[in-house]
Amino acid sequence: MKKWQCTVCGYIHTGDEPPETCPICGADKSQFIEITEVKEETKEETKEKPAADKTAESESDDQAATTSPPPPPLFSFDSITHLMIKHHLHPITVHFPNGVIPVAVAFIFLAVIFQFGGLAKASFYNMVFVLLTLPVVLFTGYNEWKQKYQGAMTNIFMIKIISAVVVSATAVIIVLWYLIAPEVLQVSSGMRTVFLLLHLIMLAAIGIAGHLGGKLVFKE
Repeated sequence: MKKWQCTVCGYIHTGDEPPETCPICGADKSQFIEITEVKEETKEETKEKPAADKTAESESDDQAATTSPPPPPLFSFDSITHLMIKHHLHPITVHFPNGVIPVAVAFIFLAVIFQFGGLAKASFYNMVFVLLTLPVVLFTGYNEWKQKYQGAMTNIFMIKIISAVVVSATAVIIVLWYLIAPEVLQVSSGMRTVFLLLHLIMLAAIGIAGHLGGKLVFKE
């Protein structure tokens, strides 16, 4: 049975033909490469090559290594963004807002139910923390999308991008709204329902983004 690998997300499919679309990232059939034959051909070519060819190839590789451009400086933009991918900085940073937002939403609803202003303030401070972490999360996410997933614009990445925009926009609106008009949570406020709805929209968006991110990581 043949094996095919998605060049966008790395998903491996077993079958006579690659799938029409990748079940993980949604990449087209053309983005799949057969990996079984590549390995077999490499082994056969290695066995069949005479010693002279191997020596010439070794000398060619040494020459290429000598003439190849030097690696980028340690603290250059390219090296830093590469290290972000290598050490999984986006999955690390995204855990901060993913963990804090549900707490902030729980606090704001408890503040409304029990009419306790202290919980409303706690929710507000949590949302401020989320806003402080979002620039790093968004940049590392963009960097991972461009480098690791080749900037693919399949459905899964489009939904993740939209979710990130929704989370960012609702977080900014919530913080500014409460900062300007903290009385929005009072029973007499006609906009309290809208304010709470924004929290639910933000929670749903971050849940969708987290689910799709897990799908890309675990290939399930």
